[in-house]
Amino acid sequence: MTPKSNIDETHLLNLFRQMLAIRRLEEASAKAYLQGKIGGFLHLCIGQEAVCVGAIAALKQTDYVIATYRDHGHAYAKGASAKSIMAELYGKKTGIVKGLGGSMHFFDRSNNFLGGHGIVGGHIPLAAGIAFRAKYKKTSDVTLCFYGDGASVIGGTQEGFDLIGLWKLPVVLICENNQYAMGTALERFLPVPDIASRAIPHGIQSECIDGHDVLAVQDSVAKAVQFVRENQQPKLIEVNTYRYRGHSMSDPGKYRTTEEVESHKQKDPVKLAKQHLLNNNVNEDQIKAIEEDVKEEIKDAVIFAEQSPPADDYASYTYKD
Repeated sequence: MTPKSNIDETHLLNLFRQMLAIRRLEEASAKAYLQGKIGGFLHLCIGQEAVCVGAIAALKQTDYVIATYRDHGHAYAKGASAKSIMAELYGKKTGIVKGLGGSMHFFDRSNNFLGGHGIVGGHIPLAAGIAFRAKYKKTSDVTLCFYGDGASVIGGTQEGFDLIGLWKLPVVLICENNQYAMGTALERFLPVPDIASRAIPHGIQSECIDGHDVLAVQDSVAKAVQFVRENQQPKLIEVNTYRYRGHSMSDPGKYRTTEEVESHKQKDPVKLAKQHLLNNNVNEDQIKAIEEDVKEEIKDAVIFAEQSPPADDYASYTYKD
């Protein structure tokens, strides 16, 4: 972010609050997982918050979002509550999908958040279907589809791209390039590590941007969304970002050096947004008030999850013809 510029103070405060809430939510999730209160898989987006927050801020409420299994931040940015997210992670009935989906399978129809998908690349053809419906019904709704760099080489991804490009569907594809496909560095699985260029054979315009500045992400995605909405044609944005934790809670991330991780933390999106506010003479008390408010929000979410009833055991139901 530039040292000082004309900004919408209220807007950036809101983006900062969202990113901070996602960061604290993920940290609380990691703590609960280590305490044995959350089971199954848990993939955290710590370090990547500017991507989902900035991108989703560029949408209308009626636009659609579909994402990978690293979906907590995306659901929150699209309007899901911290309580419903944490309760889902705990496997509780009050969760975003009544405790039956867990970390990887969030779904919030009320906010047009259509997953949370555990199959790598498998949701991109689904994004094509969502966008096809919007185009068929002649709405102006855009589908924002997030996927990871590792999904770039998956067959389903390329098939989805082909349909999106062939039918000129209103999709903005967001590749969250966090430099690693699980534990494999980008240069070890892509002979040409320019992910954005992989859209060209499918007739999809593309660009590559930095994913640490939330305002820059929003600006780029907003332009892409406007283009897609007005022209009914797709666009791909490769967003370079970085996750500070391993691929999942079971991954210690030893394939990276401490120096590498620390160098990326110098561009921490939450800290950058906070510094940008301070550089623009935003009252520090306002920032502290947000930090305290977020702390209480996540604390309440954890208490809510722990006190909520467990998910119904649908498997015990018997069905009759």
